[in-house]
Amino acid sequence: MVWKPHVTVAAVIEQDGKFLLVEELAQGRKVLNQPAGHLEAHESLVQAVIRETQEETAWNFIPDSISGIYQWTNSAKNKTFLRFAFCGAVDRHAPERKLDTGILRTIWLSRQQVLAQSARLRSPMVVKCIDDFLAGIRYPLATINYLPPDPDSQTETS
Repeated sequence: MVWKPHVTVAAVIEQDGKFLLVEELAQGRKVLNQPAGHLEAHESLVQAVIRETQEETAWNFIPDSISGIYQWTNSAKNKTFLRFAFCGAVDRHAPERKLDTGILRTIWLSRQQVLAQSARLRSPMVVKCIDDFLAGIRYPLATINYLPPDPDSQTETS
């Protein structure tokens, strides 16, 4: 069996001291998470975080930097996640837009409010992403380079 981590993206969005989160159903529980999701085939990480944020919150996300890259293993499920967290701003909200399956609502919470609901967090990465953002950690988007698929390539290089 080949081991592969689950590659995910997350948006860390702060306005007026509050962070945009989603309340979602995961394994029958209501949990809180940043707008986040899996990288899809032939999609850059930046494209993925913009898409996931729009699908889960109905907000248009404009990433301006990377606030962290996180590796976490959910021991109970024996799954490892590799999360790329982007920070930026939102504009153009479309409240009439239907949210992604499993998303119950969006919610703006302060760090203290997030900590008060720590038992409901989807993973420990939620608080870690907020804390790194608040610590001012930023990497340029150019840190990640997307090379589109080469239709003529027959070999894999490393």
